[in-house]
Amino acid sequence: MWPLTVPRLSLLLWLLCPGLAGQSPEEGWQLYTSAQAPDGKCICTAVIPAQSTCARDGRSRELRQLMEKVQNVSQSMEVLELRTYRDLQYVRSMETLMRSLDARLRTADGSVSAKSFQELKDRMTELLPLSSVLEQYKADTRTIVRLREEVRNLSGNLAAIQEEMGAYGYEDLQQRVMALEARLHACAQKLGCGKLTGVSNPITIRAMGSRFGSWMTDTMAPSADSRVWYMDGYYKGRRVLEFRTLGDFIKGQNFIQHLLPQPWAGTGHVVYNGSLFYNKYQSNVVVKYHFRSRSVLVQRSLPGAGYNNTFPYSWGGFSDMDFMVDESGLWAVYTTNQNAGNIVVSRLDPHTLEVVRSWDTGYPKRSAGEAFMICGVLYVTNSHLAGAKVYFAYFTNTSSYEYTDVPFHNQYSHISMLDYNPRERALYTWNNGHQVLYNVTLFHVISTAGDP
Repeated sequence: MWPLTVPRLSLLLWLLCPGLAGQSPEEGWQLYTSAQAPDGKCICTAVIPAQSTCARDGRSRELRQLMEKVQNVSQSMEVLELRTYRDLQYVRSMETLMRSLDARLRTADGSVSAKSFQELKDRMTELLPLSSVLEQYKADTRTIVRLREEVRNLSGNLAAIQEEMGAYGYEDLQQRVMALEARLHACAQKLGCGKLTGVSNPITIRAMGSRFGSWMTDTMAPSADSRVWYMDGYYKGRRVLEFRTLGDFIKGQNFIQHLLPQPWAGTGHVVYNGSLFYNKYQSNVVVKYHFRSRSVLVQRSLPGAGYNNTFPYSWGGFSDMDFMVDESGLWAVYTTNQNAGNIVVSRLDPHTLEVVRSWDTGYPKRSAGEAFMICGVLYVTNSHLAGAKVYFAYFTNTSSYEYTDVPFHNQYSHISMLDYNPRERALYTWNNGHQVLYNVTLFHVISTAGDP
């Protein structure tokens, strides 16, 4: 259940094919729905899966084949019933004739000659066996009617089971998804930013690469663009893999390679509006690399920012500078000597990389496992190891902070990258060589028309 935020492919609560719960998003379907409470507040629900087709299992195929057989039998029985109905009308008329003839024979008087009477009697005797045949024929006809009704009921039950199992074709599901997605996004338009109240259990997308690295999607790309970028390692790397879709990333296919002109440091990279923002190795320089033109558009030093493991997160790894994107834009999280090793949050102009505004959070960066931004709020985990939780939140809109206690399940015990994607409303993590997603729950207060 995802009651308050809206993803596209993510917050990956998978609605999977029968018997596949808990498996990869490649096997799942993304379905959306929305509703409105009587007081006008918007309630959104999303059960998600990946963007590939739902793989039907053997039971689903068998069910569809059985449905087709039942339909064929039902059609054949309808034809048989029509033919039987016509025959039955003839049989009933013969039965009436026989009864009339029998009655006349029983009441015959002297007006009928002995010879004629005997002929009628002999004819009646020949027809007597037909009486039992007629009774059996009527009984069979009633059986056919009952059988047809049973087939009709069975067909209805199978249809209900089929819907429950999800044994529909791609086109059927696609139409349903599109309709539900439209309703969800209509509901989403009413939602504003919210406060983090929960992080779901992890959903492992793939196990690939070394212990440290980063992976991401573009937070500003249109919904049809589901490319995934992958950067293995935490220092001196230059190779960026661009996968066409999440499904391709899972399978390790359909990718191109970008070779950066300058190596990176750390894992705090982010893709924003078609460009990669990263920290140049052994410097406090921010680099903006444009994928389409394969060129550096701009680079700029971040004033006073520590680098080269001067002020990293608790796990080290040249994580001095961490770039993030939320609903309000591009951010840099780092530390300076002037701030005594405490985390500094700066809003950056994505075109010039100039600092728009900075905040000193007062939280020591070396005590932080990782951090991410949601709706202008910096959330910090207290460890990169098992047992971590979201422990600290800094609100840039009020320049205030609070300590939190949001459980965070660190499944593989060593997180080296943690980023929030506002388009998908999901947390992307690199956890000990595993690429993992988390759903987030945000608390919203939605104002309705006429509210003060």
